[in-house]
Amino acid sequence: MDIYILDLLVIGLLLLTITLGSGWIARLPLSYALIYLVVGILLSPYGFNLIQVRPDAEFLERVAELVVLISLFSCGLKMNRPMRFFAWRSTTRLIGLLMPITIFAVAAIGHFILKLDWGLSILLGAILAPTDPVLASEVQLYDPSDRDELRFGLTSEGGLNDALAFPFVYFGIHWLEKGDWHTWFRDWVLIDVIWAIAAGLVVGFAIAKGIKQIDKRLESFRTPDDLMEDFVALSAIFITYAVTELVNGYGFLAVFVAGVAMRRRRNAEYTRNQLHFIERLEKLAEIGTILLLGSMLRFQPMLAFAGDAFVIAFSLIFVIRPLGAWISTIGLKVHPATRWLYGWFGIRGVGSIYYLAYAFGNGLQGQDGEQIAWITFWTIVISVFLHGVTSTPLMQWYERNVEHNRTIEDHAAQHEEQGA
Repeated sequence: MDIYILDLLVIGLLLLTITLGSGWIARLPLSYALIYLVVGILLSPYGFNLIQVRPDAEFLERVAELVVLISLFSCGLKMNRPMRFFAWRSTTRLIGLLMPITIFAVAAIGHFILKLDWGLSILLGAILAPTDPVLASEVQLYDPSDRDELRFGLTSEGGLNDALAFPFVYFGIHWLEKGDWHTWFRDWVLIDVIWAIAAGLVVGFAIAKGIKQIDKRLESFRTPDDLMEDFVALSAIFITYAVTELVNGYGFLAVFVAGVAMRRRRNAEYTRNQLHFIERLEKLAEIGTILLLGSMLRFQPMLAFAGDAFVIAFSLIFVIRPLGAWISTIGLKVHPATRWLYGWFGIRGVGSIYYLAYAFGNGLQGQDGEQIAWITFWTIVISVFLHGVTSTPLMQWYERNVEHNRTIEDHAAQHEEQGA
């Protein structure tokens, strides 16, 4: 029997089950990503052996790249704060402090405990640094009108650190390729940090504003079409990413910025429609990527690198992220539970898959490549399981005990001001 036809049958049944059972699944301590991962394992040679071909690094990189692009634009559309420093205070802490802490703490463990050289250790830290904007939908902003600081911080962090981990990925790759950092450090600062970030910010904003202006000017000459408006969002993603990469900027950063700039503050319905379209694409892409990840898992190499992987994964999830988040948010005026949940909800996923595949295409190879790959896969699997089981009950507790009480306090304060 044709395996391809059986694959289509299984995927169709999965989509039908997820869609019709979404109401029940939402109440369970499970994430959709965990379900997709288990199904992917069942489709692998350890299950029904319906996915028999392992993708090469370039294919995996392109698939993960597309998924991340869609998700970053979605994160940008959800950003509902003015472009002022104070409004993004949680984001600046999570990106400016927590991400470097994460990278260098993982690198230190890799170097001193796993005995990796510094270049490889920093590369591993950069691969595992991004929190995933694709798999963290349960803890992200679900509507542009949502003002919760926890969800805003996690959503904006997921949108930015998938781009801003790139300089550290390049740092590790340069170290592997060229050795002594004194010979290339200056170029790394000027090109991979300053130029690439600046180009991403400028190009992302300029292209999004240009597309938005053209679209608004043409509205009076054509009949509104929801489907065509959705394609405007998709075209913005591709054009922004391509142009930014052509000028050696960070395309991921540009796409997130484009999403922020494409929002129409005076036409919330327009933004909401685009967001719904992008989120549907995001969900479909998530299914494919996590199924692929589950089918790629192999018992022998996972067992061979299990010790190294558990040292990194459990240090990252239970020590580095929680303590780093608490340190990074000292002085931030939020509920203590919010600070601890910043520390717990650091799910790893598609962003790490992309950086891993990118590293394989740019110098990572051999035994070092195998070690980094299986540490990464182990970390993603453990993260998907732990965060998938805990995200629903923790967010329900947060909404019931923290967010609800804060809403009551805000209403009471408003009444006092009106009475005065």
